[in-house]
This record gives sequence, structure tokens and C-alpha cells, in this order.
Amino acid sequence: MANKLTGQTFNMVLAGSALLIGWFFYGWQGVVVSVTIIAFWMVLQFNQATRVLRQAASQPKGQIDSIVRVQSRLAHGMTMAEVLRITGSLGVPTERRDEWLWRDAAGHEIAVTLRRNVVVRWAVARADESRFVEYPDESYDKAA
Repeated sequence: MANKLTGQTFNMVLAGSALLIGWFFYGWQGVVVSVTIIAFWMVLQFNQATRVLRQAASQPKGQIDSIVRVQSRLAHGMTMAEVLRITGSLGVPTERRDEWLWRDAAGHEIAVTLRRNVVVRWAVARADESRFVEYPDESYDKAA
């Protein structure tokens, strides 16, 4: 199984490269500029995460506009931050570990299961059906 380069690993490689390139070309002044750029990048990332959480917290917990819209945009491997951006609200935890539930005004529900902060599966229950419709797992679930 191929090892996926995660965002955190990519950011660490990028920061290390910036420090090495800064030192190689400009000495200690280059390191100072690299550290300044890295700090600015971290502030931008923090600001983005804060904005997503603020937006999600301002909505009713577990309520979304449309299950169909959320379901069509969900993908295996998405992080919880990406799911919050799609749903626009915080999910309600269920009895199952690492599972979060959202409902729309029509009564439809979607349950999203995360392992290690990554979406591994989701299931949809229509208001007229009593059971969830399962979607196939991918390789992410096998690593959990």
C-alpha cells in the first residue's frame, strides 16, 4: 500500500526546506526570514481553523441544510475540518466511537465515521426508511 503524503508531513518538509535554503543562500539572515515566513504561515492556518470552528459553532448542533449536498461532497480521506466546512455545523456524537450524526429539515440523517481524524465511511438514513444505507469502505478503514 502506497504511503500517502499527509498535509502535516508536507508542511514539515516545506518548513525544513525553507530553513535549509535560507541558510544555504543567505546564512543566518535567511534563517530569520524563513522562520518569519513559517510563523506567518502558522498564523494563517490557525486563523483558517478558527474561522471554520466559529462558523460551525454559530449553527444549531447537528443541523444541516441538505443531506444530498453533504453526501455528494463527502469523500474518503477527508479530515474533520473539511467535513465541518461542508456541513457548516458541529455533528452530534453517537453511541458508536468516532461517529458523528447530522440531520436536515426533512428528517434525513447522515452518520460519518472517522478514524484517526479521517473519514472512513458514512451512512445515510432517509426519513421514510428506518435503516442506514452503507457506503463501501476503502483502505483507510483497514489501517484503523
